[in-house]
Amino acid sequence: MAPARCRRCCCCCCCCCCCWGGAVAATSAVGRVLVLLLLGVLHAGPRPGVLGSEHYTPLSLLKQELQHRQQQEAPAGGGCSPQSGAWGDQRSAECGESSFLNFHDSDCEPRGSPPCDSLLSLNTEKILSQAKSIAEQKRFPFATDNDSTNEELAIAYVLIGSGLYDEAIRHFSTMLQILSPLGRINEAVNDLTKAIQLQPSARLYRHRGTLYFISEDYATAHEDFQQSLELNKNQPIAMLYKGLTFFHRGLLKEAIESFKEALKQKVDFIDAYKSLGQAYRELGNFEAATESFQKALLLNQNHVQTLQLRGMMLYHHGSLQEALKNFKRCLQLEPYNEVCQYMKGLSHVAMGQFYEGIKAQTKVMLNDPLPGQKASPEYLKVKYLREYSRYLHAHLDTPLTEYNIDMDLPGSFKDHWAKSLPFLIEDYEEQPGLQPHIKDVLHQNFESYKPDVQDLICVADRLGSLMQYETPGFLPNKRIHRAMGLAALEVMQAVQRTWTNAKVRMNGKMRLMQWRDMFDLAVKWRRIADPDQPVLWLDQMPARSLSRGFNNHINLIRGQVINMRYLEYFEKILHFIKDRILVYHGANNPKGLLEVREALEKVHKVEDLLPIMKQFNTKTKDGFTVNTKVPSLKDQGKEYDGFTITITGDKIGNILFSVETQTTEERTQLYHAEIDALYKDLTAKGKILILSSEFGEADAVCNLILSLVYYFYNLMPLSRGSSVIAYSVIVGALMASGKEVVGKIPKGKLVDFEAMTAPGSEAFSKIAKSWMNLKSISPSYKTLPSVSETFPTLRSMIEVLNTDSSPRCLKKL
Repeated sequence: MAPARCRRCCCCCCCCCCCWGGAVAATSAVGRVLVLLLLGVLHAGPRPGVLGSEHYTPLSLLKQELQHRQQQEAPAGGGCSPQSGAWGDQRSAECGESSFLNFHDSDCEPRGSPPCDSLLSLNTEKILSQAKSIAEQKRFPFATDNDSTNEELAIAYVLIGSGLYDEAIRHFSTMLQILSPLGRINEAVNDLTKAIQLQPSARLYRHRGTLYFISEDYATAHEDFQQSLELNKNQPIAMLYKGLTFFHRGLLKEAIESFKEALKQKVDFIDAYKSLGQAYRELGNFEAATESFQKALLLNQNHVQTLQLRGMMLYHHGSLQEALKNFKRCLQLEPYNEVCQYMKGLSHVAMGQFYEGIKAQTKVMLNDPLPGQKASPEYLKVKYLREYSRYLHAHLDTPLTEYNIDMDLPGSFKDHWAKSLPFLIEDYEEQPGLQPHIKDVLHQNFESYKPDVQDLICVADRLGSLMQYETPGFLPNKRIHRAMGLAALEVMQAVQRTWTNAKVRMNGKMRLMQWRDMFDLAVKWRRIADPDQPVLWLDQMPARSLSRGFNNHINLIRGQVINMRYLEYFEKILHFIKDRILVYHGANNPKGLLEVREALEKVHKVEDLLPIMKQFNTKTKDGFTVNTKVPSLKDQGKEYDGFTITITGDKIGNILFSVETQTTEERTQLYHAEIDALYKDLTAKGKILILSSEFGEADAVCNLILSLVYYFYNLMPLSRGSSVIAYSVIVGALMASGKEVVGKIPKGKLVDFEAMTAPGSEAFSKIAKSWMNLKSISPSYKTLPSVSETFPTLRSMIEVLNTDSSPRCLKKL
């Protein structure tokens, strides 16, 4: 059993648990006590103006003040060491991560004006001693059954008795913050609201804004932080919080401006640099994010969360070696950090270092949640990764054509993994342990490859970069680029062989390639590029799971959180919903159609649709759904189910705006029949094209390729990765037809959503061709070596993904 520790969350800004040494157990009475005492001190305080100035000791509790003073008096030794005692999980803000509740207040300068020191600093030991004594004897009103809570209340009483009213107010405010992560947020908000009504201050607004933030009421939190800043402009913490309210609503550019403003006020503000780096990362700006993270680490090389976030960014950029360095450093500072431990194991496995990878995974598995503590996402995922890692290691040197992951992995394992369920699988038989005779993957220098293979890698890098989305939320990943570029080239070569009647070897058998085989070439590359994600065919799931349906679900708006990846499509979906509403009322309420139309013309945001629906349809209570339809090419006039749009709302105005595709056996069979027919036509046209140079044939083949992938996108047959897999097939199949994609996907466009929101396959083909900028393929592609023969095993695939081709490929291109 691991010792008590904080579980880190992967957001840009905080440690979202509160490890108070197991000491604080809040009761509803504590909130009432605090507001009574706080209001009483506010009345009694002789200098009401002091609250507005907000010059105070920048530590949240007196115990931390004493520990901090002791640390400052200790010899300088560099680095950071954990504090001991009942508060061992707390670290000084210079050394550990700042949480939302423990940011350094920066309204004063240690040696500047106004000063940080107060009378409190001079009497800390005496006050603590008195407080401990009366707490043990419970010689004060409103004592609780919890020793730690009593001690904190006792400190406040001693402060009042010593005439330190301002310090007492600050201590009560801090305790109100402690209440929030212990499930008493509403009580704390009510208490702070009463205090604000009595005597508003920048500090109180900031505290209340923090509680609203934790409650995910980001808009209200923003208002409080703004109010706090109007009362006191020089508050880098409040400015940072303001930026975080933007960040969590998806307003990344506004967040960046706030973080920059916080840094103007405090140039050494580590948390602002860290949050700025994460905002740039979400925008997909790798260079700017790297610079911001680096500045944070220059200020404190031991800042754990910055190391964690930078490591994760580097992993998702495809820079695994650099990512691994960050995770290792993170674990040196914080050995029980589950995120860093999990990511360390994942990085090792992705690079083919299975022994070290599984060792790290096992450490996460041993980190059992404490009683009453929610399991972390890493803990829930790690056993799937370990089992998958064992499977991959056992097949490192087996030819890829001789086995099939979808058939080999147990159905219940795949089902649970794809649905992110806890690993509770009945009668599961673990994968065999690592076999000593199978060695880990060794590093392969780019120069060790033959010149023609080097050319192959460089072409793949270039092709893969064309598949990058220029949209917030999509970080360029050079590892994915290479993998999918190689996938496109392998598809090209396999399709060309198929059009000349050559057979391919799949699952240990020779046969003519089918459309699923073509996609499987891309699936295998996507799988190995990032083993963290289960890229699985949904129709290969257990029959019981498929009969219930498997949902691919995307939240576009959840409460106040906007998914910026899909913002470009909000208006398009809004117009579609309006049209469907008019069709519905035209059929069911023709007399009221004009009134409905006039009301809809005033709606410019998805959020405003729900009140309209409630007004004109009594059946609409908490929400409604709208279904899209996909027209068939095979059977004119027939339509298939597309995706479902759902809009629901609660009593306080928060909405859920989401889309999902439901993969059922019946729906899958209908789409398969459509794709089968298109692939049959494509193969026939392709064979004619090989023998002809007619432009019309090439154009017909192009349209068939795009139409086939249009139905693939709408089917969404994979648990992950459908978008880039399908696009690599488009690129590869078009090259087989003699056409090369040289244009980039436009900014803000997502190919899968273009297909899902297009009225039909022809419309999607027209849109896609508008940016692809198709050119005749270069003759040099014919001289490239065979991808399947050059990289016939998992080992060889991992080797080529690991190798660093820069700057050689830049010279070649």
